[in-house]
Amino acid sequence: MGAAPESSTATEPTTSGRQAWHQSWRQGWGSLLLWLALALLLRWAVLEPRWIPSGSMLPTLQLQDRILVEKLRPHLQRSLPYGSIVVFHAPPALVQAGYDPDAALIKRVIGQPGDEIAVRDGQLWRNGQPLAEPWRSEAIAYSFGPVTVPADSLLVLGDNRNASLDSHLWGPLPRQAVIGTAVLRYWPLNRLGPIRFPAPQPRVETEQLG
Repeated sequence: MGAAPESSTATEPTTSGRQAWHQSWRQGWGSLLLWLALALLLRWAVLEPRWIPSGSMLPTLQLQDRILVEKLRPHLQRSLPYGSIVVFHAPPALVQAGYDPDAALIKRVIGQPGDEIAVRDGQLWRNGQPLAEPWRSEAIAYSFGPVTVPADSLLVLGDNRNASLDSHLWGPLPRQAVIGTAVLRYWPLNRLGPIRFPAPQPRVETEQLG
């Protein structure tokens, strides 16, 4: 008779321990699922990792660079600044040519609605002014325009102008096709840092003295 209380008392910590373990396990999984949901929401709505598959943005972005694309700005701002590097879905002209409509491309914003854009004499012209483009490493080898960018559209060109499938071939980009703007290169580590958007400035001609 005297052993019963000891047996009963001995089982209580075991039962309590199991309940505590199950509660901790459920809390751990609950926290993990919450963080996973937040990460997916962040990726879907705010930031998305991408990699560079081609050389159309050389020398600014190299092959296999890993970048983060910020997705809020295109939806919150009425216009994207000149010089912004945007990631976007394939435009209608490329989809009609056989491109996957979910494919993503990356180029630089050169023209906004109402701008008159042209390429001549090896350089870019906007609204009658030649533009200085520090990211471009060589003269442009084609002529283009002039064209006026329509409403709700952008004109986008690759920094590697002579090897880029961009607006000079398929026309203005519908604004709704923009996914986001490239804001950070996170790989390779030796080029880790923000991706800045210097706007193309009117080219200043200097007088040559003989």
